[in-house]
Amino acid sequence: MGTTTAIPAEIIVDLQQAAELAAKGIRDPEAMRQACKDMDRRREQIFARQGILDIGLAAIRELRDT
Repeated sequence: MGTTTAIPAEIIVDLQQAAELAAKGIRDPEAMRQACKDMDRRREQIFARQGILDIGLAAIRELRDT
């Protein structure tokens, strides 16, 4: 059965590999550095496109109400 997702296939593969390493307790310093670099780049792209996203307070209030 085929499944469609909004997540690109190469990211799914990366996530699966990371999960397998984490499950085995293996830490890959180079992969961790690359992940940090990618996250910083994505954060900067989102900030440039959207500005400050102030969602923390609303999320905490919603969690308290449930």
